[in-house]
Amino acid sequence: MNKFIHLFRFVLCLFDDGDTARKATPIVEGIMKARSPRLSDIAREMCGNETANYKHIQRFVDKVDPREAQIRLFQSEAPFMIGDPTEIPRPQAEKTEYVGTLSDGETCGYGLLLLATPFHGRALPCHFVSYSSKTINRDATSCNRYHLADFAQVKELLGDKPLVLDREFSYLELLENLVAEGVNFVIRLKVGPNFCNGEGKPVVLSVSEGETRVLNKVFYKGKVFVNVIGFWRKGFSQSLWVMTNLKAEDGLAIYFQRMKIEEAFHDLKSLLNFHKLMNKRRVLMGKMVALLLIAYAITLILGETLRQHLFPDGGRKQQIYSGPFIFLKLKPTSPLLSSSWHVLPSLRSFALSELMSEL
Repeated sequence: MNKFIHLFRFVLCLFDDGDTARKATPIVEGIMKARSPRLSDIAREMCGNETANYKHIQRFVDKVDPREAQIRLFQSEAPFMIGDPTEIPRPQAEKTEYVGTLSDGETCGYGLLLLATPFHGRALPCHFVSYSSKTINRDATSCNRYHLADFAQVKELLGDKPLVLDREFSYLELLENLVAEGVNFVIRLKVGPNFCNGEGKPVVLSVSEGETRVLNKVFYKGKVFVNVIGFWRKGFSQSLWVMTNLKAEDGLAIYFQRMKIEEAFHDLKSLLNFHKLMNKRRVLMGKMVALLLIAYAITLILGETLRQHLFPDGGRKQQIYSGPFIFLKLKPTSPLLSSSWHVLPSLRSFALSELMSEL
């Protein structure tokens, strides 16, 4: 990892004290260099003795919970928060305590719900929750309840900001809880016979190609008042429907700004090899996920900052490369990394939102 990055200063923004940040920095750097969350891979890339490095990582995750640091990646200036689930295959870990069966009913693995704020056309993860068929059955609950518990934890962060979700979250129990908690929401719909008007008559969601249709104050499954908007862009095979407790047109505009959280998952899996996470205990898995996401966030921030230096004339490449790809794969030169650091605040700044506002 290039010495001009001054990685410690980034990590210091997230942890409470310098000693913890100094212990976390070589681990985060090791994740970036190894492009892997596996402890043996990280230890191999850290400076010094591999065995000692491995023990250093173990001691750190035993004593420190990086999930508390990761929440500081939340951007208070962000216009909304994004939520999206993904599945992590663990095909040979059927005996691991937190690994169940994925949605295909066959593959071993677990689910991850990531909450993030938009950043330079990508998503900056600030919170997550893991779950699987095994943990759901053991806890006598459901995947939906894991989602609800997770959203409750970030309610204070959200304030009036809308929570933007995809079709997996268009279920009644969630909507009722969001309304009860006073959370603004924008959710893409699974189109079906779920709506009726104030008189109880069914409302059919239909829109012609090239048109937009707005349905204000309709009942979702006869329980929750929402505004619904449908849009069918010319050339696309199907329409897009969104429900919200905001003005319908505003909800659609926000959904179009949902950014590319899928790109975040793509980078985590392809660039940082998320699937190599092999912890046997769920609590340690959660801590390593947090460290991985912190490493990802730093590569995203640096990569997006360096984009304008690498592609000053714009063009297609400037648009298609993500920040982590630029940082980890294109390997910018030392002078670029050195110059990018000068736009960051001083060592004493502990607020990441202030750090990023200077980028």
